[in-house]
Amino acid sequence: MTKLSGGVINAQINENITYQQIRLINENGEMVGIVKTKDALAMAYESDLDLVLISCDSEYPVCKILDYGKYKYAMQKKKIEAKKQQKTIDIKEIQLRPSIGDNDLNVKCRAAERFLKSGDKVKLVLRLRGRETGKQELGLSVINKVIDFVSEYAKEESAPKVDGQSIIVILVAK
Repeated sequence: MTKLSGGVINAQINENITYQQIRLINENGEMVGIVKTKDALAMAYESDLDLVLISCDSEYPVCKILDYGKYKYAMQKKKIEAKKQQKTIDIKEIQLRPSIGDNDLNVKCRAAERFLKSGDKVKLVLRLRGRETGKQELGLSVINKVIDFVSEYAKEESAPKVDGQSIIVILVAK
C-alpha cells in the first residue's frame, strides 16, 4: 500500500496484487477462502468490480471484491471523521509578577479557570527581575495562590520549578 499526496491510501488493486494465493472475501462480505489470485481476478471482472488488497499481515493476504472508487471514498470519509473527533490541547501561558496586585491576580486566576474549563492546559510563568531573584519564596506564594484558586478545576502536572529567573508550573484540567 502506498500513500498519495492527499493522504488517501492507494491500495494494491487488480493486476498489481503480486501474491500467488490470497484469502478472498466476495462482494457480499462472505469468506470464499484461499484461492489463486488469477481466479479471484476473474471473479472480480465477472461482476464488474475490483479486487482490492485489504490486509497483507497474515500468511495469505486478505483481498476483497468491491468497487474501488466507493472504497476509496469511504476511506476518505473515515479519515476526515477521525480528524474531526480529535481534540487538540493547547497550552495557554499566563505571565505573573511577584508584586502583582490582588485585583490583577484575580483577573489572571479567572482567565486560567476559563482556559481549564475549555480543556486547555495552563502554563503559569512568574518572572523574577533584579533583586526579586533572591526572594523566590514571594514568587512561590503568588503561584500557590493561583493554584489554590483553580484547585477545583485543575491539578498540577508537576511541582513548581525554578528555572533561572522564572518559576514555572503547568496546570491540567481534572
